Amino acid sequence: MSDRPDRYAIGMATRRAVLGDAHVDRAEAAKTPLDEPFQTFITEGAWGSVWSRPGLSRRDRSLITLALLAALGNHEEVAMHVRATANTGATPEEIIEAMLHVAVYAGVPRANHAIKIIKQTLAEMERQG
Repeated sequence: MSDRPDRYAIGMATRRAVLGDAHVDRAEAAKTPLDEPFQTFITEGAWGSVWSRPGLSRRDRSLITLALLAALGNHEEVAMHVRATANTGATPEEIIEAMLHVAVYAGVPRANHAIKIIKQTLAEMERQG
């Protein structure tokens, strides 16, 4: 028997806490045999390792993740992580502060595009209550 924690179970619990059950349930329902290895990898590696470590709060990890997604131009995941701030505690003001860092260190166009997505997503969240 291994002393190693069950990274998948830990990851799934963290993923659900951050992204919400509805999002994870949709993702799990869409999973196929083709992408199952990838889904397992991100559940264990991202959610079960990095997101589950004690060194930073979920709020801090949320802000770092949003900044990295914007800086690298991975805008398709920005909205998902903005919605996750309802669970991580990162505020709209803190998200914009992170985007100011993106603008300085990664470029204004990347931050500008991310801010557009952030504004749209926050407005959707407000309408949904």
